[in-house]
Amino acid sequence: MERRLSAILAADVVGYSALMEQDEAGTFDRVRARRTELFEPEIARHHGRIFKLMGDGLLAEFGSVVDAVECAVSLQRGMADRNASVAEEDRFNVRIGINIGEVIVDGDDRYGEGVNVAARLEQLAPAGGICVSGKVAKEVENKLAFTFDPAGQQKVKNIEELVDVYHVRIDAPPRRRSLHKRGTSRLWRALGVPAAIVAAVVAIWGALYYPLVMSSSGGSSTIPSVAVLPFKDLSADKSLGYLGEGVANDVIAILSRFSDIAVVSRTSSFAYQGKEGDIRQIGKELDVGYVLEGSVRKEGNRVRIVSELINANTGDHVWADHFDKAGTDPWALQDELTGKIVGAMTGEFGAIRKSDYSKAWGKDSTNLAEYDYYLRAESQLNLYTKEGLERSGEISREGLQVFPGSPLLTVELGWSHWLKVALLYSSDPQADFQEADRLVNQVLSNKNPSPQVARLAHWLHAWLLTLKRDHDGAVAEMNKAIAAAPYNAFTLTDAGSIFLQAGQPEKALELTDAAAARDPGLSWFFNYVRGFIFIVLGKNGDAVEVLKTTEFADAPLLLAIAYMRVGRQADARAAVEKMLKSTPDATIQSWRQTWNFRDTSILDQAAADLARAGLPGSSTK
Repeated sequence: MERRLSAILAADVVGYSALMEQDEAGTFDRVRARRTELFEPEIARHHGRIFKLMGDGLLAEFGSVVDAVECAVSLQRGMADRNASVAEEDRFNVRIGINIGEVIVDGDDRYGEGVNVAARLEQLAPAGGICVSGKVAKEVENKLAFTFDPAGQQKVKNIEELVDVYHVRIDAPPRRRSLHKRGTSRLWRALGVPAAIVAAVVAIWGALYYPLVMSSSGGSSTIPSVAVLPFKDLSADKSLGYLGEGVANDVIAILSRFSDIAVVSRTSSFAYQGKEGDIRQIGKELDVGYVLEGSVRKEGNRVRIVSELINANTGDHVWADHFDKAGTDPWALQDELTGKIVGAMTGEFGAIRKSDYSKAWGKDSTNLAEYDYYLRAESQLNLYTKEGLERSGEISREGLQVFPGSPLLTVELGWSHWLKVALLYSSDPQADFQEADRLVNQVLSNKNPSPQVARLAHWLHAWLLTLKRDHDGAVAEMNKAIAAAPYNAFTLTDAGSIFLQAGQPEKALELTDAAAARDPGLSWFFNYVRGFIFIVLGKNGDAVEVLKTTEFADAPLLLAIAYMRVGRQADARAAVEKMLKSTPDATIQSWRQTWNFRDTSILDQAAADLARAGLPGSSTK
C-alpha cells in the first residue's frame, strides 16, 4: 500500500441541492461549464490532478501546497469574475478547503485523513471563500502574499483531534513578500533627482526594500503596484482642483513608462476624488500595494505640492516630501516631484531611467499660465460628456488667444473635436473631423514638439488616419504613441481599437489583455474594446458577456450587434433603445463615421444588424 504526503483541495457548490430543485438541467449545465472552463484548466495549470468528481464538487491532489493555495485563490477569483458578468439567477458560489497530510494511494483514488480533513475544512469555508488547516497556513505564510486569518481550533465531524483553522483573505491587498536575492541583499535606495515632477517619480522606487507582489488580477507577481489619487486643492477659494488632477495625471503618465511599476489608470484612481477614506480600503478596492496622495496650493506664481506615498497594506508612510517652486516653468516642478516618486519605488533609477524619463517627457517652452489652461481643458475633456467636451474646447481656445500657436493647447483642442465625433455628440461630424485633422497636422508640422505633445498628437493622428483608411499609417502613429508610455493601460486599450480596424484582431486582443493585467479597474474601457474584437472574431457570446459590463461610448450599439448574432433580437432592440435615450441623435450614419475597417464588409454587416435592431439609418431632422 503506497502512502505519500500531498496537498488536497476539496471544493463544492454552495446550496447545490436547492439549485437543482429550482432548475435541474440549467444548474447541471452551469456547474459542468464552470468545471470544464475554469476548474479543470486552473488545476492543471497549477500542477494538480482531480482524482474524484461528485455532482456538486471535486477533490484534487497537488504535490506542492503553494500550488494548491495559489490555485484555490485563482479559482475563487475566476468564479467572482464570471458571476459578475452573468445574470443573478445564473450565479452560484463554491467553497474550498485545503489540507496537507499523508494520503493512501489506491489506483487513481486517494484516501486517508489528509483527504478527510480537507473535506471538513471545505464545509467550514464561507461561500466564495477558502479555509485551510494550520499546517497549510504555516507552510505557505512566508512563501505567498495572501493573508491568513486564524479561526481557532475547531471540532469537525469524524476527526478526533481539534483542527487548527485559517481563512484565506483573498480580497485583501497582497502582503510584501521577500524575493530570492542574487548575491548579497540590497536596499532599494531613494535617489533624489534635483530637478519638480523627475525628482518625485524618481523617489518612490528606492523606499521599498523589495518590490511588492501583486495579486493575480494585477498581472505580474513581482512588481510594485501604485494608485495615484488626485492631489487635494488647498487653495483659499478651492479653484485649483484641476491643478491637483494635472499633477497626478502627469505622475501616472511617467510611471507608465516603466515595466517594473504597475500604475492604475487615472479613470480608476480618480474615482476617489473628493472622497475621504481609509487608504487601506482604497488599496484593497484598487488591488494595489501603494497609494500616492497629496495636495496643491498656488499663490501667485508660487506653487507648493505636498506628496505622500503610503503602504496600502499597513497604512504606514513610505515616503513624504514637499516642494515649493516659484517661476513660470511647470515642468521644473513636475520634474522634481515625479523624480522623487519614482526614486521611492525603485533604487535602480540611475542614468538609464533618467534618460528614459527625459525622452518620455522632455521640456518645451510652456509656462505655468499656459499649462493652467491645458489642465482646466483636460479636466473637462475627461468627463466624456457633451458639455464637458464643449467646455474643454472653449478653455483651449481661450488659452490660444493668450498663447497663439501653443502646441499643447492646439493638440488638446484637436482631441475635443475628435471626441465629439467619436462619442456621437457632434452636430457636424465632418466639420469636427476636419478641424481635428487640421490641428493635429499643425502640431506635427513642428519639427521639435515636446515628447508629451508628440504622444498626444500621434495618438490622435492614429484615429484620424484610420478614418481616412490609411490603416498602415494609423498603426505606425499608434506605435509612436505607445512608445512614449509603453505600459499605460488606457493607451494600450485604445490602441486595440486601431489595430482591430487595421485588420489585426489578435494583436488588438493582446493589447487589451496587457491593459487588463496592469489595471483591472479599467474594465469598463477594455471590455468595451474587447467586445468589438470578439464580434469581429465571431465570438459573439463572449462579446455579449463583456459588453454587458460597460456603457461607454457606443457600447450599447455593439451589444445590440452581438445580441442580433446570437439570436436575441428583443435584447438587441432594448440595447438600441438605451443608446437612443442617452444619445438621441445616434444613427447608423453617425455611428459608421466613428469606425473605418480595412475590411469594409465588417461595418456593412454591423450596420445591417443595427438596422434590424431599430437604429435609425440617418437623422430625421
